Amino acid sequence: MPKFVIEVAHDEDELICARVVEVFLKTGSHFLSHADWGCSDGDHRALMVVEVDSKEEACQIVPPVFRHDAKIVQLNKFTVDEIEEMLQKHVA
Repeated sequence: MPKFVIEVAHDEDELICARVVEVFLKTGSHFLSHADWGCSDGDHRALMVVEVDSKEEACQIVPPVFRHDAKIVQLNKFTVDEIEEMLQKHVA
């Protein structure tokens, strides 16, 4: 199943930050209530790694009010063989 990282940035204002976290925690969604946060290190965003069928499904995890600011990236891994094949294409 495809894996995605979801990032939801928010304002650093303490009250706004707390309200964003509250929304995530109170949604009842397993993904949102288990989000990781960078706020304590000055990076005001929620981070989640999820396994879902599509980028659209990953977007649906994010509360509607935050979807327009969400960044969703599909993750992948490479094997040594795949990288060697890519590099061979560029050898003169």
